[in-house]
Amino acid sequence: MFARVFSGAVLGVDAHPIEVEVDCCQGLGTISVVGLPDASVKEAQERVKAAIKACSFFIPPGKKWVVNLAPCHIRKEGPAYDLPIATGILAATGLMPFENVADFWFVGELSLSGSVRPVSGVLPIAVAARRAGAKGIVVPEGNAEEAALVEGLKVYPVSHLMQVFKIAENLENGTTYSGTSRSQFSRAASRIVHHKDFRDVKGQSQTKRGLEIAAAGKHNIMMVGSPGSGKSMLAERLPSIMPPLEFDEAIELTKLWSVAGLLTEREKIVAERPFRSPHHTASAVGLVGGGAHPKPGEISLSHLGVLFLDELTEFPRGHLENLRQPLETRQVMISRAGQTLTYPASFTLVAACNPCPCGFRGDPVKHCYCTSSQAERYWSRLSGPFLDRIDLQVEVSRLSVNELTGNINEESSASIKRRVELAVDRQRLRNKSRTAVGGFHFNGTFGQRDLNRFCQIDSKTKELLARAVAQYSLSARAYDRILRLSRTIADLGDCENITAEHVGEAIRYRLPLRMMH
Repeated sequence: MFARVFSGAVLGVDAHPIEVEVDCCQGLGTISVVGLPDASVKEAQERVKAAIKACSFFIPPGKKWVVNLAPCHIRKEGPAYDLPIATGILAATGLMPFENVADFWFVGELSLSGSVRPVSGVLPIAVAARRAGAKGIVVPEGNAEEAALVEGLKVYPVSHLMQVFKIAENLENGTTYSGTSRSQFSRAASRIVHHKDFRDVKGQSQTKRGLEIAAAGKHNIMMVGSPGSGKSMLAERLPSIMPPLEFDEAIELTKLWSVAGLLTEREKIVAERPFRSPHHTASAVGLVGGGAHPKPGEISLSHLGVLFLDELTEFPRGHLENLRQPLETRQVMISRAGQTLTYPASFTLVAACNPCPCGFRGDPVKHCYCTSSQAERYWSRLSGPFLDRIDLQVEVSRLSVNELTGNINEESSASIKRRVELAVDRQRLRNKSRTAVGGFHFNGTFGQRDLNRFCQIDSKTKELLARAVAQYSLSARAYDRILRLSRTIADLGDCENITAEHVGEAIRYRLPLRMMH
């Protein structure tokens, strides 16, 4: 007897429909899985046989079950096919009525006792199920809240294979998960508390201004200063002034974290912008993504949030060069034999480093012992094309004695965030886009067409910018980034038009590194 069950295969952050075809024929009581399965899928035959036996179902020993996972050109990985394979075998042998769940999708890992364990990547599979017109999806209990984020799809959570049998007999034997996605998002967002506040950081008004601009327009920023000047402390507080996630952004981010297997038992929706800070010893795969079984890397896990690279010059040059394409295209393409995966990577890069090997070049108190050639070698670890993609370059100076010991009330993150949100609201109204997540483009992500449309400057301002380009030998990319930066500075000042003052401030953020060479 032939049976067909639906499931999904995750490629990148999206899932594709998979038909699990089961045919029963003469044989020796074995299960043969075909259709480009990996080792973990092939091992499903033993788990499935034990789980079916644990449910007291009798399978004829003189039969062989051929399981085909179609389409065959898509590689199938992971244990999520256990449940659809077991369901297909029970349906093919006539042990399970199947008419009620013929249009359902199934996903889950089976234990030898028949219990169903949670798996990663359920959210993109649920999205694909709704898109394919499925009437419902059967998932492990631990994945129910995640799958319920997809509106318009009935979610049946199960903890044991016998529950699938009862649901197949009568849908009323099962319970649908009653959570709603927007209420889950609202509850998760209401629990967010930022314990790191800009109020704790003394002085550094120029750097705080740079981080405010970075948060308002999604600009990349680099901080250069001597050890102990507060670079890491400032970077860790950037998420506290960034605009909150929109619901559509949260769903996209949750899909990514679901594929990576990072969703926790407590939170099944990511409601807070991520802050990722990989160590400089991280591998290229850990940073960019990929591997034998491709997974998102740190730059994708920081999507819609912050990627903080501390001690930037300690990262291998090849790793930093891998960031050049994502900084432009806002996505990562990983090519493997037979498949190309794309992960989103629209992050705000925050980098920090010392001005020289000893760390005290230009310091007013401590003397620098580095020679010019040593400092030049130090900066040669960063390529010009990479630095060209960083919008703001800020020098973080040593605090004065008065700043360090004084009782000055510093501005809070909440106060800065209000200005950032007003600037973002201006962008939301002006930079509308049907393709962008959230419905608009940040100034820092403008394409050439948006740049020409929204970053118009008068002749006097254009002359100022032209002089800066000639004097400092700025590239065409730097020219465009100054315009994007000027647009954000104007938005923070509640100005409709970009003025010479805005452009002048933006130019100053391109110069610190040039002055150090």
